[in-house]
Amino acid sequence: MTDADMDGWVSRAHQPRGFPEFVALVACIMALNPIATDMMLPAMPDVRDAYAIAHPNHVQAVISVYLAGFGAGQFIMGPLSDRFGRRPILIGGMLLYSAAGLLSVVASSFETMLLARVLQGVGSSAARVIATSIVRDCYSGRRMASVLSLAMMIFISVPVLAPSIGQAILLFAEWRGIFVVLTAYGLLALLWCALRLPETLPPAGRKPLTAANVLDAYRQTITNRQTIGYALATGGVQSVLFAYVFCSQQIFTDIYGLGDYFPLAFGAIAIGIAAAGLLNARIVGRFGMRVISHGALTGSVVISMLTLLAAWQGWLSFPVYIAFAIGTMFAFGLMFSNFTALAMEPQGHIAGTASSLFGSITTLIGSGVGAMIGQDFDGTMLPFTASAFLCTIAALVVVIVVERGRLFVPHNPAVPPPR
Repeated sequence: MTDADMDGWVSRAHQPRGFPEFVALVACIMALNPIATDMMLPAMPDVRDAYAIAHPNHVQAVISVYLAGFGAGQFIMGPLSDRFGRRPILIGGMLLYSAAGLLSVVASSFETMLLARVLQGVGSSAARVIATSIVRDCYSGRRMASVLSLAMMIFISVPVLAPSIGQAILLFAEWRGIFVVLTAYGLLALLWCALRLPETLPPAGRKPLTAANVLDAYRQTITNRQTIGYALATGGVQSVLFAYVFCSQQIFTDIYGLGDYFPLAFGAIAIGIAAAGLLNARIVGRFGMRVISHGALTGSVVISMLTLLAAWQGWLSFPVYIAFAIGTMFAFGLMFSNFTALAMEPQGHIAGTASSLFGSITTLIGSGVGAMIGQDFDGTMLPFTASAFLCTIAALVVVIVVERGRLFVPHNPAVPPPR
């Protein structure tokens, strides 16, 4: 019997902090990444003008270099956390995140701004790895998927609200004020974690930080069919999400003419992920991660195909696109936490390193492919919708290979929902 069984879903690893505070802390940590990307979206034209950037697509580098640092940084955060524990690595990463935010405020050139954004991404990578690691330290299987879903439901309010917050800041301050707010959020999150987040990795579970041990942990991760397969599938799905983030400001202002109201449309679409997180937390114990995520992936393929067809035929009006985009985000919300849990399920003994490699693979694939899609933006929806369809098809093929053609088949017995 596990600790979660004995304690009614309150793992001994994070006691005396109760289940609600633990989930809220995880959500707070996870939110460092989306707030650093989505709050910037309304300010993209101002950044372009401030640094005299010629091509409108080139300003997307403010987001893409951040994601590059976020993806690359995860390679080292996991092994460090497996050796020294979760807390010191998380706190160090959050300090770097906040310091880089200050550098962004005073950056006098676009190159300095990009350097600051890379460093901020590296700092945020610690939060991404540690958030997943501490959940895996405390829970496993469908319980882990449920915790991640609840955390996602909370932290998704950040991308829902972030563009509107960024737009509001621009009413009272210049675009650099957004980085002041990002820094303040990082410092507040750091204070909460420093005071309330326990160390979830006991000394007995820590691994020596040697090249042989790290390489062996990486080998165990990438040679595990389930872990690497769901990492690749998640990367394919995240490519669509990142491409949407890169292009959203141009889609809603240039194509649909929303102007300053585009954060409202962005937030409405993001609600799909929040609804999926709430639903998944309630039903994953009954139906299982595979049944839900495979169904969501299949639905995502159908929606992306219909969106491409509508764009090709000239039917993709604003209401139609909003409906399809909400459906896509709803499917993504059902996939992400379950794919993460499935990938991490076999890696409890090396949770930090496995989370590190999983995060790096998914982020680098997603941000790399998403950036290429973003650079192909030509003022129409065709490049974006065609690429989204190809990415979801690729993810489905990977999952079919991983599961040896047996989709929608649960592997674990149902468990009761959290109290």
